[in-house]
Amino acid sequence: MTAHAQHLKTIEQRLLWLSHWMIHNANHIRPKADGIKVGGHQASSASMVSIMTALYFSALKPEDRVAVKPHASPIFHAMQYLMGLQTREKIENFRGYGGAQSYPSRTKDIDDVDFSTGSVGLGVAITSFASLIQDYVKAKSWGKDLPLGRMVALVGDAELDEGNIYECLQEGWKNDLRNTWWIIDYNRQSLDGIVREGLFQRIEKIFDTFGWDVVLVKHGHLQRAAFAEPGGDKLRAWIDGCSNQLYSALTYMGGSVWRDRLINDLGDQGDVSALIERRTDDELAALMENLGGNCVETMAETFASIDHDRPTCFLAYTVKGWGTPIAGHKDNHGGLMTKAQMAAWQKDMGVPDGQEWEPLATVADPAALQAFLDTVPFYEKGARRYSDEQLDVPDIAVNSEKEISTQTGFGKILDELSKGDSSLVDRLVTTSPDVTGTTSLGPWVNRRKLFARTELADTFINEKIPSTAKWEFTPDGQHIELGIAEMNLFLLLGAAGLSHSLFGKRLLPIGTVYDPFVARGLDALNYACYQDARFMIVGTPSGITLAPEGGAHQSIGSPLIGMSQDGLASFEPAFVDELSVIMNWAFDYMQRNGDGDPDERTWLRDETGGSVYLRLSTNPIEQPGRRVDDAFKQGAVDGAYWLRKPGPNCEVVIAYQGVVAPEAIQAAGHIAQGRRDVGVLAVTSADRLNAGWTAAQRERARGNSDAVSHIECLLDNIPAHCSLITVIDGHPATLSWLGAVSGHKTIPLGVEHFGQTGAISDLYRHFGIDAASIVAKANGLTSGRQIL
Repeated sequence: MTAHAQHLKTIEQRLLWLSHWMIHNANHIRPKADGIKVGGHQASSASMVSIMTALYFSALKPEDRVAVKPHASPIFHAMQYLMGLQTREKIENFRGYGGAQSYPSRTKDIDDVDFSTGSVGLGVAITSFASLIQDYVKAKSWGKDLPLGRMVALVGDAELDEGNIYECLQEGWKNDLRNTWWIIDYNRQSLDGIVREGLFQRIEKIFDTFGWDVVLVKHGHLQRAAFAEPGGDKLRAWIDGCSNQLYSALTYMGGSVWRDRLINDLGDQGDVSALIERRTDDELAALMENLGGNCVETMAETFASIDHDRPTCFLAYTVKGWGTPIAGHKDNHGGLMTKAQMAAWQKDMGVPDGQEWEPLATVADPAALQAFLDTVPFYEKGARRYSDEQLDVPDIAVNSEKEISTQTGFGKILDELSKGDSSLVDRLVTTSPDVTGTTSLGPWVNRRKLFARTELADTFINEKIPSTAKWEFTPDGQHIELGIAEMNLFLLLGAAGLSHSLFGKRLLPIGTVYDPFVARGLDALNYACYQDARFMIVGTPSGITLAPEGGAHQSIGSPLIGMSQDGLASFEPAFVDELSVIMNWAFDYMQRNGDGDPDERTWLRDETGGSVYLRLSTNPIEQPGRRVDDAFKQGAVDGAYWLRKPGPNCEVVIAYQGVVAPEAIQAAGHIAQGRRDVGVLAVTSADRLNAGWTAAQRERARGNSDAVSHIECLLDNIPAHCSLITVIDGHPATLSWLGAVSGHKTIPLGVEHFGQTGAISDLYRHFGIDAASIVAKANGLTSGRQIL
């Protein structure tokens, strides 16, 4: 064994011990407040240890990025601890409050996590989109200095059941994917059982279909050496023909059982029998467990053999729980070594009592190993979390028509921006799951073109066939075309929204999607926000205003998604001037990454920044005329402003969000004919109003009696007898909470059931969100005062 290979073997054993001790400490030694199992996946970590050692300490370069299999988190933390990038305090508190996280997290771990993982399959798929974004940046004049790295995913074989993995394979093929490695930990065991026989053959065919190279890593150095001995061909044939379940069971039972089974199955054949008899029980067990993925030498050699940029899938055979007393047992996924097993294994591993946390305990020559660690290429440039300068936001002003929808206004805003030459506009990248034209991105794409690494001709242009879509594919293009898969949309937005951190080049990604289908990609949306990716998602068309399309295309709960999703500021403007103000603010907000105290004016943590969700409509409505005052602009961003201020004896306040503005305004006019004291509150963001309100309450609970939120200020002078009527083309719970702010009686109007085809007026009337229904609710109020 070479010195390099010996160092890798030493590191492998150190990581195996530290990861398992970390989990054991959390479950059996550290005091528990609630007495429940902490967990930590010892067996899943063990099956990955050789692969991760060879990858990080031999194959990777600083520009490479890795998504670690969720259940290999303890190995990752142990690796960072060995390199001085993780603290003992954190790993001693693994899975505890403030400790190293259960699954690698960009935002909650202190070590250098490239991609958060935990939602199964998504960490795999995002690497292909990160590679696409890397190519996008590299193709631009401002990104030519970017060194190309490999985007690597460490994949559990059970993750291959996740559909999003196969959706992204097709998208990668369409976009000429490169510089992507997926390394599959093929231990053939999942949470509930053993992986089906022959899965690897299906995997090979699927990856081959989409243009990937597949590298099968089945046998380690010990096995390959044994195969070269007399009778080795018979042993290999037995191993290759053995079922997954039997191989796992024999691994758990150990060397003597291996011997009996092999002799029984192979019979007395002289050479192969001699091969088996030359080995002790321990040596035979080591041989049979020396699958390719559990051999650090084999994995390092395999990685080093790849000298091209084609996407590559490594199918690495492993034993789940390799090197531990629970190796191979079908229940080991969530199982833990007992205290007795750990004590015996500690002795076996040669770790002295009291040195369990020592990084280099058991190392024969610590100085030599440290010298090797100091020169590992992946770590030689230090921290790999980058940043980029913030871009100035140009003024966004659109002279809209008298009647216009917010969706059309959004398209006009982007079209106006596309005509400019600001640095911010150059960093905009748009994308959409096959609804580019119907979500009003067409004018932007016509001017800024579609992205491809090489020029692609538009046959319609070449053949002089008239078309509104002049879509040219070019390396300079700023729109990435996607197929109909919303999971891919949010994974791409997540990768693009991390470009400043992954590649040191800021992008401002904008994705459009039919609003009801936000729910299709909800797991990937949550995943992108959890990583603190920065992007703008535009859900349009929304609500029952998409009347002729029917219930399947009419969103109901998406405003609640916007309110509940952490890391996402949600807006639903009614008018295009509101939209332009919000988008101007959003482009700045997406770039913020500051620390500090909440804004005492709103109690929102705007200094931290985040992503933005715009819920827009296709329904053209009459615009209010030019409004440029600061109070309007600030209110649109903060979440609400008075469209019609209430008087001192106000009886009714109509609070609306979004496209139902004309209905609210018309209803207020009718109500005012009999009693003028009626207010109209224009809500642009129930999300930000609610977040500020709950934050102010928490601050008051901490003793700051002066903390008052924006919505509390707006409702402060409303008489106690005044009633609120809330209206939205969406779920009424979005605004119903407004009554709790100051204790006003509230009647929430909205949409709670699937819609149907029809005219907008028919559906508004059906769901009771038209002007007449609002007036009827006001007339029926039992406040002791008659309105009309």
